[in-house]
Amino acid sequence: MSTALLIIDVQQALCFGEEAAFDSERVIARINTLADKARGAGAPVVLIQHEEECGSLRVDSDGWQLAEGLVTSPGDLRVRKTTPDSFHRTELLQLLREREVSRLLICGLQSDFCVDTTTRRALALGYEVILVADAHSTVDNRVLSAAQITAHHNATLANMTSFGKRAVVIPAAEVRIEA
Repeated sequence: MSTALLIIDVQQALCFGEEAAFDSERVIARINTLADKARGAGAPVVLIQHEEECGSLRVDSDGWQLAEGLVTSPGDLRVRKTTPDSFHRTELLQLLREREVSRLLICGLQSDFCVDTTTRRALALGYEVILVADAHSTVDNRVLSAAQITAHHNATLANMTSFGKRAVVIPAAEVRIEA
């Protein structure tokens, strides 16, 4: 089984400043550990960046750049997207098929938008999915704290059966990566 690590939207504007996700620095540290394990195993690391026509995620703006502290490698794959679904109108599916990937490790930002949508789409496409429980985050909303939102998505995605396969939700320390 071939595995790939998807790192979703770990971008400067979403990690620091007004729009910073909860606990972003610890999330980045966990993602760096996962990426190091993936690269060591020869598994593809896919850096996914959200972009907008205006605002903090405008292409090439400071906020659009990958977050400070996120360790990247020249061999990492890069995907740009414009919707919460990392597969929608992107080359992600093609890149994964070319590498015969059947298992995805998913982490990044934001739990209730791009992480959730991409996880659901990956399940619908038939991928085995591991959602890294403590390597994704979001911001507070008017109803719930960011920590509650992340916990809710961990529970919801782990218990979804409509796609046949379920997402396995485990902490970063328990993730084992094979290429």
